[in-house]
Amino acid sequence: MNHEIILFYKYTRIEDPEVLKNTQRELCEKLGLKGRVIIAREGINATIGGLASQLDEYVLSLKTDPRFSDVEVKRSKGAPDAFPRLQVKVRPEIVTAKLGEDDVDPAKQTGMRLQPESLHEWIREGKRFKIIDMRNEYEFKSGHFKDSVFSGMKHFRDLSKAVSNLTHLKDETVVTVCTGGVRCEKASGYLLKKGFKDVYQLDGGIVTYMEKFKNNDFLGKLYVFDSRLTMAYLPDEKRVMVGKCDKCTTSSENYINCYYPTCHAHFICCESCIIQNDVYCGLKCRILHWCENFSKLNIFSKL
Repeated sequence: MNHEIILFYKYTRIEDPEVLKNTQRELCEKLGLKGRVIIAREGINATIGGLASQLDEYVLSLKTDPRFSDVEVKRSKGAPDAFPRLQVKVRPEIVTAKLGEDDVDPAKQTGMRLQPESLHEWIREGKRFKIIDMRNEYEFKSGHFKDSVFSGMKHFRDLSKAVSNLTHLKDETVVTVCTGGVRCEKASGYLLKKGFKDVYQLDGGIVTYMEKFKNNDFLGKLYVFDSRLTMAYLPDEKRVMVGKCDKCTTSSENYINCYYPTCHAHFICCESCIIQNDVYCGLKCRILHWCENFSKLNIFSKL
């Protein structure tokens, strides 16, 4: 069966997010689609999986809404179990930045859109500019553009703090990048608001760039938010692996969650460390989990 995953977003005014939530849920349930749809007054952000024919019908229906008639939908190969369920939610933002009164509206203020072809040319020509990666730390570890600047964010809500560490780039040409474009679009507007002079955003995000140029200039694998976890457009022997096990620094692209149930921090852990049961993000979680398991044995109740 031809399963695919679609990814799209649009910053546009949504007067009644609850109404859109209900219509989106009804449409996805009718078509048997699973994934995540986030709706806010500032727009929509979705990653959905299903059969190609079902997704075709979904996209046709989506684009009958004038607010989304020009939305760019990215498609890639998927699997039947890409998403465990359907989630359609209304939230304050379509991607959480928590900028408060310092927030920006990308529909009004955002960096200039740089097409993947233009970025590819800039790199080939040796143009003077910096790529700023606006993804989270664990995403950056498995793959990133060569010579890119990592923002330092553990979560996108760290954006305001991260920008304060990027002020040395205020007078340079910068290009913000993220997976599909939604984060780098808001981040580029925020950089402009904070006094950056020459700001671009990679139109369509890293996914679109890799669709056109495979792993050219992008090292490692791209982290994605479905059951695949990572993806690449070249076989392992034809690309550079940059991911390293957080436990032993061996080359790896294998992600796990910390085994301590109340932590579940996401990190890279090689098969060897998993076999050795080194599956905690740190000593604290290992000790806490051991203590909790020990207490469940009720060993002292028998004394």
